[in-house]
Amino acid sequence: MKVIKRDGRIVDFDKSKIKLAIEKANKEVSRKEKASKDDINTIIEYIEELNKKRILVEDIQDIIEQKLMELGKYELAKKYIVYRYTRALVRKSNTTDESILGLIRNSNKDVMEENSNKNAVMASTQRDLIAGEVSKDLTKRILLPEKITKAWEEGVLHFHDGDYFIQPIFNCCLINIGDMLDNGTVMNGKMIESPKSFQVACTVTTQIIAAVASNQYGGQSVDLIHLGKYLRKSKDKFTKEIKETLSGDVDEKTIEKLVNKRLKTELSAGVQTIQYQINTLMTTNGQSPFVTLFLHLDPEDEYVEENAMIIEEVLKQRYQGIKNSAGVYITPAFPKLVYVLDEFNCLKGGKYDYLTKLAVKCSAKRMYPDYISAKKMRENYEGNVFSPMGCRSFLAPWKDENGEYKFEGRFNQGVVSINLPQVGIVADGDEEKFWKELDARLELCKEALMCRHYALLGTSADISPVHWRYGAISRLNPGEKIDKLLYGGYSSISLGYIGIYELTKVMKGVSHTEPEGHDFAIRVMKHLKETVERWKKETNIGFALYGTPAESLCYRFARIDKERFGTIEDVTDKGYYTNSYHVDVREKINAFDKLKFESEFQNLSLGGAISYVEIPNMKNNIPALEELVKFIYDNIQYAEFNTKSDYCHECGFDGEIKINEKNEWECPQCGNKDHSKLTVVRRTCGYLGENFWNVGKTKEIKARVLHL
Repeated sequence: MKVIKRDGRIVDFDKSKIKLAIEKANKEVSRKEKASKDDINTIIEYIEELNKKRILVEDIQDIIEQKLMELGKYELAKKYIVYRYTRALVRKSNTTDESILGLIRNSNKDVMEENSNKNAVMASTQRDLIAGEVSKDLTKRILLPEKITKAWEEGVLHFHDGDYFIQPIFNCCLINIGDMLDNGTVMNGKMIESPKSFQVACTVTTQIIAAVASNQYGGQSVDLIHLGKYLRKSKDKFTKEIKETLSGDVDEKTIEKLVNKRLKTELSAGVQTIQYQINTLMTTNGQSPFVTLFLHLDPEDEYVEENAMIIEEVLKQRYQGIKNSAGVYITPAFPKLVYVLDEFNCLKGGKYDYLTKLAVKCSAKRMYPDYISAKKMRENYEGNVFSPMGCRSFLAPWKDENGEYKFEGRFNQGVVSINLPQVGIVADGDEEKFWKELDARLELCKEALMCRHYALLGTSADISPVHWRYGAISRLNPGEKIDKLLYGGYSSISLGYIGIYELTKVMKGVSHTEPEGHDFAIRVMKHLKETVERWKKETNIGFALYGTPAESLCYRFARIDKERFGTIEDVTDKGYYTNSYHVDVREKINAFDKLKFESEFQNLSLGGAISYVEIPNMKNNIPALEELVKFIYDNIQYAEFNTKSDYCHECGFDGEIKINEKNEWECPQCGNKDHSKLTVVRRTCGYLGENFWNVGKTKEIKARVLHL
């Protein structure tokens, strides 16, 4: 007989625990009230004779109470009930002591490694992580319904960012940077007026990013197209100053040269301000702002040439990198760059092809930018092109009272992800059972998402003035509630999903790249999409289906399912699940076929989707990358390049990092052995992204890895 414990773990029935619990209660009652050894054995035998394959621990305790009452041991039963209640109180008391002490001692690996953007050793980061553990504890014990907490712990679903749920703050957003720059804003009670130059506009932009990032838990996206007018302002200012200073002394051509020289200096300094400020600023949650810069051109924009200059400078500076403490140029994690491919820059003879060639060169060296096809995006979003939010989720089209599409100044309320492989494991290949189980779990996800929605409902604009009162999201009045921004699709709320590949393997025995598996996977995706659309109609809330880029969740779900259901070939035996709809990394498929295949799934996952392709030796493969970029423009909305190369963040070495004679990863160029500064990619079975590798036969070494 197996016993299902409160945390979902399944253990063998152990009669000694029953005996021990009754004997503890025995010590607190008079002699005549004690249960004899025969009484205890009778109770144990009754439970064993039930012949159940599985039994809840709570059911065992109920039986013990019932049998003690039947034996007339009323006082003993009462003591046992009190004992049971006391144990329940202990379980519901503060459970964070060990996790918090583990953070301080640098031994709580689960929490420390959950967010690779945070240095968990630093005091400022630890402060945020400690607060997060308290928040997560209160969330699980008090704020969420018990069935949601149980589902979270059992890997049925994942309640993202529970470490921030105690506060009424949201996930990701598109900062309305145009409004804030043009109309001014307020930060820390101080008025920030509209900038008069490009350099000041860049400085104000980074201040806004830092303020916004400190008052939410997800990423922020900024469209750099709004900076073009400020570069024009600088040019006009320089022209006026030079003409006044040199009036009549030089010709117009010389004045133009002097203006352009000063403008290039201003442009370089302004972009450098953005890059270095973002990488050196620390938000209140102990990390650099999780910011995305959106790089796109609009030929109809009067400042299109200025914006082309800005994009060019951003790419040049990212290509160069940022110096680390040793003075070596390395690849910064932020800001993330998203470059838009359009008909005029898709490497088919367009005017701005030179920018795309520079973007590809930058990708080959630094793995950024990501690429968005304006062509495919317009097909999916009613003719619109706009930035993903920092978490790579996308908003649905929304029109204001004037009938104008609006994307900037909108946000995501939060995310809950469903573990699809587990649904398949429980259904055991039975499709009828699968669909019923899937719908039941989706309703559980909806309830969890509504908890996120209700947590924001009634929030005052004063909780984060930079968001709600001074333009990042809106310009509400003091004390006004944000409720109207939570309805009507203005903001999104996301259902994530993990493991389409593994689910298909469980249910059909083949990958979703095979015809039979593909048909099933598409039906699942369409069902998920139809479900969130139904929720949206029922609630008037912007539910969306989101291909979750959650690498750590891929490991968590797989680990839980292996513990609960054992080793299942090509499912739980790998140590990870495949992210969203992605093709498993072990499948032999070329980059073009992979993108083409996954594009069909992106079209069903309009709340967020990104596809990756892996390119070996990217620095020497620029022509191949250019062909892929052309392919992306015609075939898929959103894609990113990865490489197989190892990388040293200390000296910039890009090659194979090997194990030395002391069983340590060591950079062959600088001798660095600090694993927090190494990206080591192992290719066992073609899998990219493990957390640990066996070194020799006895030792495990941790190293940073590329995401899937």
